[in-house]
Amino acid sequence: MQFGVSTFVWVSPFDTAAFDLAYKVRDMGYDILEVAVEQQELIDWGKLRELVRETGLKVTISGAFGAERDISSDDPRIREQGLRYITDCIRLAEKMESPVFCGPVYSAVGKTRIVSDEEKKRERDWCVENLRKAARVAAEAGVTIGLEPLNRFESDMVNTAQQAISIVREVSDPHLKIALDTFHCNIEEKSIPAAIRQVGDLLCHVQANESDRGTPGTGHLDWPGIKEALEDIGYQGALVVETFGAPSKELARAACIWRPLANSPDELALEGLRFYKQMFS
Repeated sequence: MQFGVSTFVWVSPFDTAAFDLAYKVRDMGYDILEVAVEQQELIDWGKLRELVRETGLKVTISGAFGAERDISSDDPRIREQGLRYITDCIRLAEKMESPVFCGPVYSAVGKTRIVSDEEKKRERDWCVENLRKAARVAAEAGVTIGLEPLNRFESDMVNTAQQAISIVREVSDPHLKIALDTFHCNIEEKSIPAAIRQVGDLLCHVQANESDRGTPGTGHLDWPGIKEALEDIGYQGALVVETFGAPSKELARAACIWRPLANSPDELALEGLRFYKQMFS
């Protein structure tokens, strides 16, 4: 099992000025730096590729989906922007040799409403149409899109593993799979191990976060059960800490982060990795 940590733990948005994080993450003992792409133009991608090769780190790419990147929006301009963003991130994943691009690709974070069945169907149809287009790009790039369910307070479209499976099966492309974040699963699933087994070989990425999004191992998740379920399905992907040490105002609002989640981002990352190695190695 390889262990990773997201740039979100320290900085938002991640940019070229924060590249020293690669050395910190390497020195802590992580295998993977997960780069959250909030504003791709702030990052010198060529320089970052050289840096991760120098440090020996691998990279995974995750997305940030604000209101202007919603492929299920009723505004065709926004749907087009959302698809362009996903396409750009897939190409960045290809450039950085990331096997996956993950996130709530289906909608905007914080989009939570009660709408009619007809409107829900329209939005789902737009989502499926655009994910099929994105999956074709992913196939060309050799990248897998990981569709991530979010909890009910952050999305009204995909909250559970079963809802994610339904969309992935409707799109029906091997380059669209599922990414699970145990923080969200803890809110929405009856059993996280059962959800992992349900997803099975569609699982391409795991953000192994604690019940309160704090340091892994300090909350109430059934970590032994999670480990057993991952072993049962033969999961070979990464386990990544994704939490928010210094969120932007927009990100804090979307993810409802109102207080520090640990004494410091460094402590959270170090203690989280120590727990990962103890539990999953």
